[in-house]
Amino acid sequence: MIIVMKDTSKKYNIKHELRKLLYMLFMVVTIAAADVAVASATGTSDDDITAGEIIDDRPEDENRTNINEPGTAQTPEDLADLNISNSLIFTYGSGNGELSGTLRLLLIVTAIAIVPILLVTITSFTRILIVLHFTRQALNTQSAPPNQVLIAIALFLTFFIMQPVISQVYTEAVLPFDAGELELEEAMEIAIAPMREFMFEQAQRKDIGTFMEISDTPWDGETLEQVPTSVLIPGFIISELRSAFIMGFIIYVPFIVIDMVVASVLMSMGMMMLPPTTISMPFKILLFVLADGWNLIIVYLVQTFV
Repeated sequence: MIIVMKDTSKKYNIKHELRKLLYMLFMVVTIAAADVAVASATGTSDDDITAGEIIDDRPEDENRTNINEPGTAQTPEDLADLNISNSLIFTYGSGNGELSGTLRLLLIVTAIAIVPILLVTITSFTRILIVLHFTRQALNTQSAPPNQVLIAIALFLTFFIMQPVISQVYTEAVLPFDAGELELEEAMEIAIAPMREFMFEQAQRKDIGTFMEISDTPWDGETLEQVPTSVLIPGFIISELRSAFIMGFIIYVPFIVIDMVVASVLMSMGMMMLPPTTISMPFKILLFVLADGWNLIIVYLVQTFV
């Protein structure tokens, strides 16, 4: 038997070369067609256009979109004015010549970042929120009202209590500074004065005196001007915590009495395995509703700051 082998490698190589040649011809024809289309659209040929030359075939009376002629910018400031589409600019009006708009925006953003800290430390927010939390714990309702509701109530009550102080700061410090009548240092001193008076009136003298002794600062025990702000704020916070816990204890007393009565009744009936809090909670809610407890707590809580 004779086996005849055909040499097919040459055929495959010829086909491969023909395919590459067809691809190259197709690319050359495509590029040539694109050049012809561009030349016909502009009405010029490649020989008529020199290197670096810009073709502008628009009529002279057509409205142009550029304010200045191209290539007229001489300084980086001129380029910045022309390149307005690639810039993100914040503006702040009514400047008083003390701070640039960028720096004032930076100060505003920084102030917004520290507002939550100031809200908790130098306002009535701490006392209100702690008292509301003690009320919910005394009722033994777990998460009713939820934390979001308690925080919202504390925020609105804080705004109500601090509204005179905020209005005074805005009228005496913010508006004159924005109008250029005050410098930054003077505006800050005027703005902090009403807040210092509020904290000094609410803080107990022994708490302020304790921090004055720790800081080794002399104080006569009555004058606000001798108390630095760095000492007044921690003294005010300690006083707020003490007042809030005292009010929370007073709120707890009637509900503890109800728990004791219910526990005694269950013990006398032999129901020692039944949790007293499960039975006493409806009676607590009933007593709280009949006494209009939320109105009493919120009204007297606000009156403690008057």
